[in-house]
Amino acid sequence: MEFIKSATKKNDVSSNDIETREIVESMLNKINLEGESAVAEYAKKFDNWTSDFVLTESKLQDLINSVPQSVKDDIDFAHKQIKRFAEAQRNSLTEFELETEEGVTLGQKVMPVQAAGCYVPGGRYAHAASALMSVATAKAAGVDKIVACSPPRGNSINPAVAYAMHVAGANIILEMGGVHAIATMANGLFGAPKVDIIVGPGNAYVAEAKRALFGPVGIDVFAGPTESAIIADKHADPMTIAVDLVSQAEHGINSPVWLFTTSREIAEEVLAIMPSVIADMPNADVCEASWVDYGEIIYCEDKQELAKISDEYACEHLQIMTEDLDWWKDNLKNYGSLFLGEGSTVTHGDKCSGTNHILPTKCAARYSGGLNVQKFMKILTYQKLTEKANLVFSGAGSRISRTEGMEGHARACDWRLRKYFPNNEWNFDVYDQKSYSSQGEKNA
Repeated sequence: MEFIKSATKKNDVSSNDIETREIVESMLNKINLEGESAVAEYAKKFDNWTSDFVLTESKLQDLINSVPQSVKDDIDFAHKQIKRFAEAQRNSLTEFELETEEGVTLGQKVMPVQAAGCYVPGGRYAHAASALMSVATAKAAGVDKIVACSPPRGNSINPAVAYAMHVAGANIILEMGGVHAIATMANGLFGAPKVDIIVGPGNAYVAEAKRALFGPVGIDVFAGPTESAIIADKHADPMTIAVDLVSQAEHGINSPVWLFTTSREIAEEVLAIMPSVIADMPNADVCEASWVDYGEIIYCEDKQELAKISDEYACEHLQIMTEDLDWWKDNLKNYGSLFLGEGSTVTHGDKCSGTNHILPTKCAARYSGGLNVQKFMKILTYQKLTEKANLVFSGAGSRISRTEGMEGHARACDWRLRKYFPNNEWNFDVYDQKSYSSQGEKNA
């Protein structure tokens, strides 16, 4: 492995992270103590917002009416793809019941959470696609109450975002952003239900608020700056690589973009092209900071070494521009979402192809996938044992409990043996049969 270009900075824990955590903790504590008044105070401070937070039907309709039909058509198209993929995920989850031994019935139910909170960022960009990714997926999972929120800009949230939330199926839309929006959904303020899970991307303060509230509520992923990587061999097109790297660098000044390649020639060509591609961007300063500070190009001698490096990085978005796409699909293990072939750019997944763009970062892809219907669902198990089955399972349960030193657990099984089989002679060793025998014989 050789670094053709190294990053000058790393997205590690820093004093900025500690400061962010302290600010978020202070805000959450204030909201816990003061409730809606604290939220209103923060909304005025950060967004100059003094109007109602719940988007009314009449205002929603006005926002929808202001969205050009061509934009609505594109949002509708993207919604169709995302909804169809999420519904296929839902249908892949199986409920079952089986008899494992005579008289022992075990089963599994798949149950959606009752209420979900979907956060949609509203800073530099209008993230209509993020509204679809979170709200439509929760809807496909069967969530009964969906709360969506996004920070207002001027007199309202972005009209296209409002339309996307509405089309996807949000029940309540809040014109609110930041830490106080996350706390509002978690605590059920302003008439919104107290949600069971909060999903959606956001800035460092939003991510920290989700992390701090995890436990009382579920969250989708521990999110950091967007990451994108490309795996390329000698057959890849350097300009396509450069364009795609820059397209992801515009996420933010600390969003890393990486190239892993088995071709030194490709590595050097991309390195030479990047400055001109960046300079052509309207937000060149953002893209340049991302590339200069966090961009990397890594050369490996063979694809096995390259696959190992890629799995170590566990990138959020991973594009494959090679001849043997199936080999990479079969051998790569750690990534948020995989984009196979030159025809698949991250933009497709981010906006309209159907897979979800809310994905794990900071190596979390080693143990977690991205947002999907299962994040909004619970696997519930149940069991039923007949009296006859207790002859075997209460005996085993009693013995294992005593092996572990848990006498109370053992006696719960002993009791059933005495109750269901009163005429048998039981030898419970250290267990004194007399303590339950009289009641057991009476019930028997």
